[in-house]
Amino acid sequence: MIKIHFFIRYGTQFGESLLLSGNIPQLGADTPEAAVVMNYLNDTYWSYDLELDSFSSELPDSIQYKYLFKDKSGRITEEWDDSKRIELKKITAEEIYAIDTWNFPGQYENAYLTSPFQEVLLSPPRLPEKDSPYRGNTHIFKVKAPLLQKGETMALLGSGSISGEWNINHPVWMKKEGNWWVAKINLTGSSFPVAYKYAVYHRKSKTFLRYEDGDNRLLLHDAGRKKVTLLHDGFIHFTNNYWRGAGVVVPVFSLRSRQGVGTGEFADIKLLVDWAKKTGLQMIQVLPVNDTTDSHTWRDSYPYNAISAFALHPLYLNLEDVARPEDAAIIKALPHKRKQLNALKEMDYEKVMHFKWKIITRLYQAQKKDFFENATFRQFREANDHWLAPYAAYCYLRDKYQTTRFTEWGAFSACDKTEIEKLTQPNNKGINETGLYYFVQFHLHLQLKAASDYAHANGIILKGDLPIGVNRWACDVWMEPELFHIHRQAGAPPDAFATKGQNWGFPTYNWERMQTDGYNWWQRRFNYMSHYFDAFRIDHILGFFRIWSIPDHAVEGVMGHFVPALPVDIAAFSEREIAFHPQRYCEPYITDDILAELAGENKDLLMAFLNRREDGAYSLKPEFSTQRGVERYFSSLEINETNSVLQNTLYDLISNVILFEAQGSGQQQFHFRIDMERTTSFRRLDSHTREQLKRLYIDYFFHKQEDIWATEAIHKLPALKKSTNMLICGEDLGMVPRCVPEIMRQTGILGLEIQRMPKQEGLEFSDPARAPYLSVITPSTHDMSTIRGWWEENREKTQRFFNQVMQHPGLAPYYCEPWINKAIVIQHLYSPAMWSVFLLQDLMGIDGKLRREIPQEERINVPAFPRYYWRYRMHVTLEQLLKEDDLNNELISYIHSSGRGPGYILC
Repeated sequence: MIKIHFFIRYGTQFGESLLLSGNIPQLGADTPEAAVVMNYLNDTYWSYDLELDSFSSELPDSIQYKYLFKDKSGRITEEWDDSKRIELKKITAEEIYAIDTWNFPGQYENAYLTSPFQEVLLSPPRLPEKDSPYRGNTHIFKVKAPLLQKGETMALLGSGSISGEWNINHPVWMKKEGNWWVAKINLTGSSFPVAYKYAVYHRKSKTFLRYEDGDNRLLLHDAGRKKVTLLHDGFIHFTNNYWRGAGVVVPVFSLRSRQGVGTGEFADIKLLVDWAKKTGLQMIQVLPVNDTTDSHTWRDSYPYNAISAFALHPLYLNLEDVARPEDAAIIKALPHKRKQLNALKEMDYEKVMHFKWKIITRLYQAQKKDFFENATFRQFREANDHWLAPYAAYCYLRDKYQTTRFTEWGAFSACDKTEIEKLTQPNNKGINETGLYYFVQFHLHLQLKAASDYAHANGIILKGDLPIGVNRWACDVWMEPELFHIHRQAGAPPDAFATKGQNWGFPTYNWERMQTDGYNWWQRRFNYMSHYFDAFRIDHILGFFRIWSIPDHAVEGVMGHFVPALPVDIAAFSEREIAFHPQRYCEPYITDDILAELAGENKDLLMAFLNRREDGAYSLKPEFSTQRGVERYFSSLEINETNSVLQNTLYDLISNVILFEAQGSGQQQFHFRIDMERTTSFRRLDSHTREQLKRLYIDYFFHKQEDIWATEAIHKLPALKKSTNMLICGEDLGMVPRCVPEIMRQTGILGLEIQRMPKQEGLEFSDPARAPYLSVITPSTHDMSTIRGWWEENREKTQRFFNQVMQHPGLAPYYCEPWINKAIVIQHLYSPAMWSVFLLQDLMGIDGKLRREIPQEERINVPAFPRYYWRYRMHVTLEQLLKEDDLNNELISYIHSSGRGPGYILC
């Protein structure tokens, strides 16, 4: 019989408890719901005793386990997996004491164990040649020390017989096993308790470098016959031991090289890597690179509107890398077209794609005979056919029917596995057509993987971008419609950048269905991204707490409400002495004075869309009662200013409501319309009603929903984070619930900090010096103007920034002079945030000779315009940028002096 005694250091309050979960049936077989409840021992420890039959054939080689915390409400939080393990086959003992430390998921050191740090940014110490055996050892010490620098190793020092009374010349050397440094020692005959510490040594010279910080650790459990004590001591105690890096953000299409054809390509990332290495940057962050080919027009330039969560965009394919020597005639026109398209200031999406598809198709026809027998392709296909085959069939059908609306594809309107096989299997005729898309995706994979490998070889990581949604008619929706709510649209509520809110048009997710298989679709997305990227940004991470859901009959984001959300019960209105009338609050309120206010001289033109009611007010005619109905009507008319004004005024009239009835409630429950106070409907109410509605509104949006939104995120984010070892960053901007910062802290997901979008109430600008360590700080994003563009947008705000933030007296310069741009960049570099990242335009902005003359031309996207043309390209080539010694030397000086860059760790 083997007895195992588990002890976990964890302070709790009355009503809270600790659970133990492991890979054996006695510990719940890794099922949190079946985890065993531990026993409260004292204010410091919880314990659990386990007995196993040592002669059982079912005795595992090792027990892998972790701890869970259950709060008073019953919510369970798992510690972050740090591979706690008991090697039963190697430990020859009848009794084992496992003394453990809780691994808090938000502990910043856990970030250093993710793949970008372990595989690229940190140099793993060389391992000792020999492993010390377990036999005869009474104590096993384990500690994690991810920030050891090159040439450093770990050792154990302590009282008694650990190292000869703290003798630094005779330490117990430790060996790296996975993420743990391990020491095995025989303490038989030692007097307990024993004090000890972990220490850092120079590996080759065996020179002592430093002890860990803080008080001595204490070992209370003595040694005994056939007893082994195993200590999982968590992370080494180093105060102010941080790694900080800097990065550049740029869409791939914005890159410009001599070899590109009118757009940036995956091959250009290698040149950007060369520049990043030269300047001390360690991260390249790109926008989404998924295929967005919906209409074959410039509207497909929107990189967040993916038709596949997996497929890469043909826009980024370098044609010369695809061509063989015998294909020279096919790419003969390439130099001329390259010169023509590269002469343009911005990307001409349609011209680039038309030319590329023309050449790609010819290359495929020339190579397809041998292509399908290529061994590397066959491996790629086998690993990715779960999405690749449906995607190839989808693209073929999209072009055959000239629409992505798969409901118009006749027999193919539903995704059928048998029909897909007919179109995509090598022995079927359909492969001649669908094989083109296999061909393109395979070469895109090779080119992006080559860029990723090149970045890693040069100490640079790649950070991708995970869009919150997919196209309404995406291949994913066609394949797995049960995962989506196709009659709802995802978006964002109004903010300073989009006063009518945003409607992205993506279907919202059916999270309940996704949860049933452990979020498998998301796990597949993460796994595929990890082939190329080391870290990723979750676009609109607030969508994992709640999503802004807009009905499909609406155009503007202002017509949405949060899902999930607890509606307001009708009784709440009577409790506040509000005279409730469903028609008055839930239907557009339209009167003559409102028409005069909103339409002015166009008031009479609106009468064709309205019916007069008996009470003197108006209602919209049925065909114009929804924004989609209005949109359909005006889409058939001539585009002119009058029609545009009428269309937008009708949108305003339709959204002039105070409440939306909760679906299926029979007029008993309601959701508030966002920005209620701005509606003319609200302003026409009496003062008592306005005041009481405001109180209900504030409670609805800022108090009532917090618990359910927190619960939603706790269900999703830890499960999704466990499925990948990439570093996860969340874009947590906008209307942020109070629970978001704490849950992101608990899960160890990096937040986004932007100086001109402070998260603290009452501040106009945040202070980069106060940014949390687990964050990414940046002065600008792709959805904002650059530093230079912002400087010219609002003179009064710029003046306050100049005087209060930059601490300069007097009048602010009208234009953002290079020294101002430089000062803002340096201020962000010195922030304590783990990552300081910059738009490429903002880095070039510090050089007065190099930067673009007109800053407004550097804008990538304007969120207020839902159909914005994404076409910005850098105005100099990457080859030229590499030669700009003035800029490059300045950057490397600023980056290194701020303590960022290769080899810099703050101690």
